[in-house]
Amino acid sequence: MKELLRSTDPTVIAFATALLSGEGIEVFDLDVHMSVLDGSLGILPRRLMVRDEDLVAAERVLRDNAIPTGRG
Repeated sequence: MKELLRSTDPTVIAFATALLSGEGIEVFDLDVHMSVLDGSLGILPRRLMVRDEDLVAAERVLRDNAIPTGRG
């Protein structure tokens, strides 16, 4: 598993998940329930993970849709 995206913005996470799912790339959303710890303030980021073999394709999908991954 490789980290594809880390964000505190739930709309970015939802949009990226929908785009990747539409391309047939399985996404694993980590840290979904961390808001319990930060009092639902949204200060702890959520992470999207993909399989190692899907990383390049997933990065391309996000890049083509102007979603920064922070990975360069």
